[in-house]
Amino acid sequence: MSIAGLIIVGVLALLVIIIVLRSIRIIPQAETWVVERLGKYHRTFDSGINILWPIIDKPRLIHTRNVYVDVDGTTYVRNKTTQRIDLREQVYDFPKQNVITKDNVTTTINALLYFQIMDPVKAVYEIDNLPNAIEKLTQTTLRNVIGELELDETLTSRDTINAKLRAVLDDATNKWGVKVTRVELQDITPPDTVRDAMERQMQAERERRAQVLKATGDKEALILESEGKKAALINQAEADKQTKILAAEGEANSRIIKAQAEAEAIEKVNAALAGSGMSPANYMLADKYIGTLKEMVSGKDGKTIYMPYEASSMLSSIGCFKDMFNAK
Repeated sequence: MSIAGLIIVGVLALLVIIIVLRSIRIIPQAETWVVERLGKYHRTFDSGINILWPIIDKPRLIHTRNVYVDVDGTTYVRNKTTQRIDLREQVYDFPKQNVITKDNVTTTINALLYFQIMDPVKAVYEIDNLPNAIEKLTQTTLRNVIGELELDETLTSRDTINAKLRAVLDDATNKWGVKVTRVELQDITPPDTVRDAMERQMQAERERRAQVLKATGDKEALILESEGKKAALINQAEADKQTKILAAEGEANSRIIKAQAEAEAIEKVNAALAGSGMSPANYMLADKYIGTLKEMVSGKDGKTIYMPYEASSMLSSIGCFKDMFNAK
């Protein structure tokens, strides 16, 4: 074979190698390509090894959006076109925008959108610029939803707003092969004048709650104090009652014992006077008179003694003692 033939064979072999190498494409996991053959949709590449014939096959480009944050906190957004379609869930951080609430308050809102491409063919052929379309749709939907709410509802109903935005955006992006999984409102910033008024209102509300709590605490303290006094009075009354009961029981027992002692004394007197002819009643009466006279003459300066008229009877009864001793 001549040198020219060898050169031709080598060139052809090199072309075949280049074509083979250019035809083999490795697609990473969770990515895909939309391939056109002669300008018409041919197939969607799966992850792994795929064959792309040069000249006749060509991947369709899709718009993507990347957000970068500089070291000084500045956010940069870069739009580009690529043939790789990411099937993972993605997040778009939209810039702040001004919206007007139902009560005509201009509020600045920053939103986050989480979405996932479910049908790459629709994402390529049903919409020209998918990131830009999602951004504009989110902005308009956010204005519509916030415009139906007052400022207080906007600040306190984030979950409701997120649910409404997600439902509307998911329904609108379904024809693009995109599923909106979640929408989050990062910041809701009212005007400075409104924030100052809200802070004053919150301060007044906190002071009112503090006064209410103080009044409630004072009321509870008074209730506890009155309950304590009531319990003390009840305890004191119970103690007095028990004291009186014990005193009455003691006095009753004392009287019983005294009565028993007197009864025993009378029985002994009866036994002692048995057969003497002396009446026990006269004996007891005389004994009482003698005790009384003893108390009457026991004073220090007592020179005069007043005797009752019935003393003669008492003196006569003393004679009973003489009769008793004579009998003995």
